[in-house]
Parts: sequence; C-alpha cells; structure tokens
Amino acid sequence: MQCKSIDPFQICFFTSFHLAVPTVSHKLNLLLHLFQDLWVNIDQMDKEKVKIHGILSNTHRQAARVNLSFDFPFYGHLLREITVATGGFIYTGDVVHRMLTATQFIAPLMANFDPSVSRNSTVIYFDNGTALVVQWDHVHLQDSFHLGSFTFQATLHNDGRIVFAYKEIPIPISQISSVNHPVKVGLSDAFVVVHRIQQIPNVRRRTIYEYHRVDLLKSRIISSSAVEMLPLPTCLQFTSCSSCISSQINFNCSWCQRLGRCSSGFDRHRQDWVDNSCPDEVRVLVCGSGCSCLMMNASICGLVDDTKIALHLQVSRASPVESTSNKNSSSLHTGLILGVLMLMLIMAAVVLVTLYIYHHPISTAGLFFIERRPRRWPAMKFRRGSGHPAYAEVEPIGQEKEGFIESEQC
Repeated sequence: MQCKSIDPFQICFFTSFHLAVPTVSHKLNLLLHLFQDLWVNIDQMDKEKVKIHGILSNTHRQAARVNLSFDFPFYGHLLREITVATGGFIYTGDVVHRMLTATQFIAPLMANFDPSVSRNSTVIYFDNGTALVVQWDHVHLQDSFHLGSFTFQATLHNDGRIVFAYKEIPIPISQISSVNHPVKVGLSDAFVVVHRIQQIPNVRRRTIYEYHRVDLLKSRIISSSAVEMLPLPTCLQFTSCSSCISSQINFNCSWCQRLGRCSSGFDRHRQDWVDNSCPDEVRVLVCGSGCSCLMMNASICGLVDDTKIALHLQVSRASPVESTSNKNSSSLHTGLILGVLMLMLIMAAVVLVTLYIYHHPISTAGLFFIERRPRRWPAMKFRRGSGHPAYAEVEPIGQEKEGFIESEQC
C-alpha cells in the first residue's frame, strides 16, 4: 500500500504487481485481502437494488442520469445526481454537453468501451443508501476487441470517499489507444461562467474552466488492484467567518460577507464569487468580547496601517518647493526622459501580460480579464484536446445543451 496527498484528496494504491515473489508472500496475501475488501461483489447484493442499465449495456458512447439516495461530496460540493457513461467514467457536471470526457469526471478507466459488441458486456449500478457502485462488467474496446474484456468499478461513498477497483485488466493501460477516445484515470472538476451575448438578446454562453485534476499513474492499474481516495478538508466546509480565516488547511480560504460563504475562489461557485465582488474584499478580524469579521473594500483598506499613512502625509506637506528656473528646466528634461522610459516599460508589460494570459487562460490574471472584458470583445480561444467523442444523453430531461470551451489544464 502506498499513499500520497494531492489536495483535496489523499490517494492510496493497493496492488500486488511488485509483490508476487515468495519472500513477501504474506504481503501479497495482505494486499489481495485489501483488494477483496474494496471490491464490491454485486452478485451478493440485494437483487432489487442492483440495476442493469439496458440502454447503456447495448450502446456505444451513451450516457444516462442516475439519481443518488444520499448527498455525495465532490470537491466539497454536494451532489444528488450523476451521469454514467459507457466509456468507463462518471460525469459529475450540471451542464450536459457533447464533450463529457473533457472535465468534471470520475474515471476509474476512461476509454473507448463499447458494451454493444458483446452480449456479456453490461453496465451495472447499485445504491444501498450510503454508497453507489457503478460496474463496467466484461466490456470490450470497440477498436481492439481481440485484447479481451475489462471488469472494473467505481464506488462513491456518502463521506466523499472514492474507490476504484479493478478485477480484470487484460493489458497495460498504456497500450490502450487514445486515437478515437481519451484514455484517463483520475478525477477532474471545473466551474461554469455564463456570458451574455450582446448581439443576440436573451442568449447566454456558458464556458467551462477546469480548476483541478487528479491523474493517477496508469502503470499501477492492473488486475486485482484498487485505489482509494479520501477527501481532505476544503474551504467550503467552513460556515462561519472566524473558522474560515483561521483554517489550517492547504487552501487560502477567504470569507465573503455578501455571500456568507468560505471559499478559495476556485470552486463551482466561482461566478457568484466574482459577481458579488468577493475577490475585492479584504478580511479584517476584530476581536473583542467575541470574534467577528468586517468586510471592507480593497480601495479603502490598504496594506499599511493608519500610523504610516499619517506620517507619509506629514512628510509630503513639509517638503520644500524649489522654484529656480535652472532647476525647473532640469526637472522638466529629467521628467521627459523618465516619461518616455515609463511609456516603453508599460507597453512592454502590456505585451508580456497579453501573451501570458493567452497561453495561461485560467491563471488569476487570465480569469480576471476574461470575466471583466467588455461584451463586444471576442471570446478568448482555447486549445482543444484531440479525440473528444460526442456523447449522447439517454432519456434527456429537457436541459438545453450549451456550448463548451475547454481551457488548458492547471
């Protein structure tokens, strides 16, 4: 077993790949036992709660909505509905589009699986009230049927724990072709920003920005292996100002008085955070009989204290004013040179910032200008990944499909 932290998750691998030698057979048996504990045997579960999805089990590149009987915390957000796809992953976003493989996914093994090529291939899910198990059972790759069948599952627990378990992986993951479908193992989340299109009334454009991704090492994904991901604290769990700003976690948590919310500024509530000017607020902790927070505008609250401001003003008023003609002409000449230099520096800085924002659209500076640009400006173009398949939703609920723009990975 090996564990490491990738905020906001702690990830543990359970594999017997490097332990299959007699000298460490006891460790091998231990890890196999751990895998059996993490693998959910659906055949032994309540038959009434086990559902074999007939459409997903007989189609290719399809996705279906599944309602949860519990709140599942994902990156601190509580979900009651997910979308299961035939391609070996679960989509967690609210906006259903044709590029579900891009972001906002839980992917035990995303690949070009086609359950329709074999009668033995099924997509099964089971909800017992505290966990949801989704199993891709004996599924084959559409473009490589001869490689054999894959059997694996993802389990979502009500405490936010995520388990990937792999019962049958016939080939190394690195050998799966990504030409016709992305191959991914891990997690991803994103936030949605809505832009109004000035030229077309009552039409809005939604842009999805990925703010975090966890890519698991594909070489560790083999038969009889498992990965357990434990959620770590996030800013969203704090419900008061004092607990928010005093939090000792690996995020820079800030409290927004207008929203009554604690956040790092990068979560699914990003648009609310920006629309309510939360990034412009400065935290001031006032301690008296009790602790409370006052939110003030950044233009009023500076980084220096009142004493230094007062001293600065006094020095400015006491400065002597020189009025000789020689000094005036010399000052004018020096000022002209400095002005030209400053203009050149500003122009160079603008060019460098523009290039940086273009190549890093989801950086702090990039998001700042994108969210505040005039509506008549064209939308910034992002590089698209190759091989994104078009997924069709099974039994749509009437939600309008929106445009999608994928940003670069963080």
